[in-house]
Amino acid sequence: MDLIRVGDKVISKKKINEAIEDILKLRAQGMSQSDVGERLGIERTFISRLEGLGEIRKGQSIAAVGFPIRNKEEVEQALKSFGVDYCLLLSENERNAFAEQGSQMINKLMELINKFRSYDTVIVMASDYRNRTMKDMLDNQIIEIDVGKSPLKDDVVVDIEMLTDILKILKG
Repeated sequence: MDLIRVGDKVISKKKINEAIEDILKLRAQGMSQSDVGERLGIERTFISRLEGLGEIRKGQSIAAVGFPIRNKEEVEQALKSFGVDYCLLLSENERNAFAEQGSQMINKLMELINKFRSYDTVIVMASDYRNRTMKDMLDNQIIEIDVGKSPLKDDVVVDIEMLTDILKILKG
């Protein structure tokens, strides 16, 4: 639903999202925070805080995880060409084999979580549910690429152009 009641107010999420889009569009065009604030009737400090909420630091360590990925080789090549420090990509068969490791799976999973936490940014390419789960488990910056609605039972193709655009922005 687009409308939310907060106390006596009725708030439109659509109106908020449109305002944020306008702010970011003008800032990306090179306008200062003050100029955007004047133009849109918004305080400059709000714009600064908004940018701080969404900021992703550039040039730091990056890891990527994705499953179930059909075009693993192509995704891995794109990640490596941009200097991504670590990647773990699994097909559906590989993911199922991992899950069948029994008690060893828990230890391996804990090691992987710890490893991903050591990176500044983690790109997660998974179902909507798995992306949210990874975001909750890791306390670093997460960039989510939804590859489908959960539960996914077949390998899916990651949009290489979108991934490349994200990597270009991250790497400056």
